[in-house]
Amino acid sequence: MTDSFVYNEPDIKEILNLLQAPTPADIALITKAYDFAHEAHKDHKRFSGEPYFIHLFSTAKTLAELGMGPVTISSGLLHDCIEDVNVTPELLEREFGKEIRFLVEGVTKLGKLKYRGAERYVESLRKLFVAMAEDLRVLIIKLADRLHNMRTLEHVRKEKQFRIASETLEIFAPLAYRLGIRKIHRELEDLSFAYVYPEEYERMKKIIKEQFQKSQDRLIRFHKSVAKILVKKGVSKFRTEYRIKGLYSLYQKLERRERNIENIYDIMALRIIVQDIEECYKTLGIIHSVWRPLPGRIKDYIALEKPNGYKSIHTTVFTGDGSIIEIQIRTEEMHRSAEYGIASHFEYKDSLNKEKVKASSNIAWVKQFLPIFKEYKDKTVKRKNVNENKDFVADVPSWIKELAQYESNSSEQTDYIESIKTDFFENRVFVFTPKGDVVDLPLNSTVLDFAYAIHSDIGNHTASAKINGKIAPIDKEIKNGDVVEIVTKESSQPTQKWLSHVKTTLARRHITSSLEKKKK
Repeated sequence: MTDSFVYNEPDIKEILNLLQAPTPADIALITKAYDFAHEAHKDHKRFSGEPYFIHLFSTAKTLAELGMGPVTISSGLLHDCIEDVNVTPELLEREFGKEIRFLVEGVTKLGKLKYRGAERYVESLRKLFVAMAEDLRVLIIKLADRLHNMRTLEHVRKEKQFRIASETLEIFAPLAYRLGIRKIHRELEDLSFAYVYPEEYERMKKIIKEQFQKSQDRLIRFHKSVAKILVKKGVSKFRTEYRIKGLYSLYQKLERRERNIENIYDIMALRIIVQDIEECYKTLGIIHSVWRPLPGRIKDYIALEKPNGYKSIHTTVFTGDGSIIEIQIRTEEMHRSAEYGIASHFEYKDSLNKEKVKASSNIAWVKQFLPIFKEYKDKTVKRKNVNENKDFVADVPSWIKELAQYESNSSEQTDYIESIKTDFFENRVFVFTPKGDVVDLPLNSTVLDFAYAIHSDIGNHTASAKINGKIAPIDKEIKNGDVVEIVTKESSQPTQKWLSHVKTTLARRHITSSLEKKKK
């Protein structure tokens, strides 16, 4: 570490310019937090030798980019002052109020997640999940904090780099994905990928570079043709951009497709952003009238949005010059939601001492459930230690509440970690009941997993199922978009063999419990 680090003082205007119509009180609060954090951390350095305040500033700036309010941004500036420079919670409350104290203490209590002893690590994870369930802003601050830590991981000791990158790839990046915050999710994945799988990372970089060089001219020509035909057909107010697939996302897809790059059509995509939903469908019709779509590759996430709130229309077409390209069509609102997830649905009113955060009630994944524990019906969280004149109101997704109380059916701490990764963070499939309700399950889940996700009694008496109207056995794997109807019989009961037919910890727990009751 060097004592003489030359750097440019972060300018608070970089944060303030990102705010939407800030009040004088909003600006005063963030400025006060900026000055307080700068003074409190003036002798505090990072591993790189740079002033620690740069980290706090970067965290707060990311929160501002996400559209968070002044209370959350100020908490980002102050999030390490209790733990690292011994500012007392009481002093923090006197200077900034109870709400900021609550958020800063929430981040502080999470401690440092470490893979040093499974028991200690599991306890840290549980603290994280409990804090998430109490206030989603704690998690969003933590994600912004982790993002800057990953951006500067090169300065950390080599022996720590792999551990930090691994926990980011396995816990924080999937959390950002499930919250729909693509801006953070994708960068966390790719930054971690470089440290956890360095050889594969370099291989993916090479593939992306080769594919871009090979397709760039074709993509530009196709883009010009699309723009020309849209204007000709009366779609005049639109904008376009290119999207290149993330390195880790490409790696995962290649692993699923037996490493055959010819089977990957979405390495690069053309994104068309239009005014409203009607123009989304009009644009799709125009494109299909000129370019032939690839069968089975049309996905309407507007009519049927993903459970994390993602909306868009995807189609893949033959361009006519020997290439195939994916096109994504969406509105500006959908685009912001795709980039910022739940953060784009937060509302801020009377922000100083009255910050109100309310997630949009029409986000699909807020409604969907994984019934591991009792169903939570009241989405209003009221606490005594928030600002005196306002309750904090938030729609907390049920899967976060379940994570907060999750218990593995194994006594081994390491199995707990594997269980949560399977039940909450792996690739997901989204299937439907006959009434159209969405059920969110891990990839490779079976009919039995689905049945237990509906209700334990249904699971315990499953005899067979109808998948898309066709009879299927209880061990049949379910796929994205399947409509599943469970057929039950009173005589059908769990057997030891059922344990080999399920993937989720929830289903295993219920089967094991039923078998134990039989023995007794």
